[in-house]
Amino acid sequence: MILSLRRAEAADAAAVGDICYRAFKAIADAHRFPPDFPSAEVATALLAGFLSHERFFAVVAEVGGRVVGSNFLDERSNAVSGVGPISVDPALQNDGAGRALMQAVMRRSQERGFPAIRLVQAGYHSRSLALYLKLGFEVREPLVCLQGPAAGKSTAGYPVRPATPQDLEACNRLCLRVHGHERDSELADAIAQGTARVVERAGRVTGYATSIAFFGYAVAETNDDLKALIGAAESFPGPGFLVPTRNTELVRWCLGEGLRIAHTLTLMTTGLYNSPAGAWLPSVTY
Repeated sequence: MILSLRRAEAADAAAVGDICYRAFKAIADAHRFPPDFPSAEVATALLAGFLSHERFFAVVAEVGGRVVGSNFLDERSNAVSGVGPISVDPALQNDGAGRALMQAVMRRSQERGFPAIRLVQAGYHSRSLALYLKLGFEVREPLVCLQGPAAGKSTAGYPVRPATPQDLEACNRLCLRVHGHERDSELADAIAQGTARVVERAGRVTGYATSIAFFGYAVAETNDDLKALIGAAESFPGPGFLVPTRNTELVRWCLGEGLRIAHTLTLMTTGLYNSPAGAWLPSVTY
């Protein structure tokens, strides 16, 4: 198999979306888990958005001029680049395309000067875990994907409201305090899309979420702030939302609220990593 790589273009959306859906479905079906994407159309719409975003890098793999896989790199943070989703046509998996696509985004991250690269790996997919370990990634945090009915309720003393551009500075300070870096571009995107929320105590921002969703993340001072954000969510878009498993207090609270664990995942990194000093929810990117 002669494999070639090139930078992805907007016209690749349908091809990479179809492969992404089929690849994730094949892996999930093999392990008897629900797929991350319910249809090829949903996967295509997501990846089309990434392809049109100026701060996403995307690469495709081709064999004989036909697209057989893709990988994405989220470059919206100045400190961390986030990998994924990576997918390869199920008929060509285990032939080196996945490694080549990973190496391409890792080179890109290095060339752009990012101090760290992060990704989230499905716990049931041992082949991807082996690949990422071979490429130098370190296991940092076990995660659970939670799903179920959203409560859509308020918490006394913890009002939740839509985030505005005026909240960016306070949210950036909070993220810097918890993670050691900012994710302001992601938050700005979420504010523009109308999905971002902040929680306040005594008139100050004590937590925020781009969305309580698979591709959303949250940062807060305490678990109670996160509980208010989760409780106020009207839905959990995608397969669910991610919670660090070691935050057993928060996981137990979610289970007590009627949510259930769908599957486990692993946060992995290369380069600099600060152990978070606060409450947080990762996205499926990092």
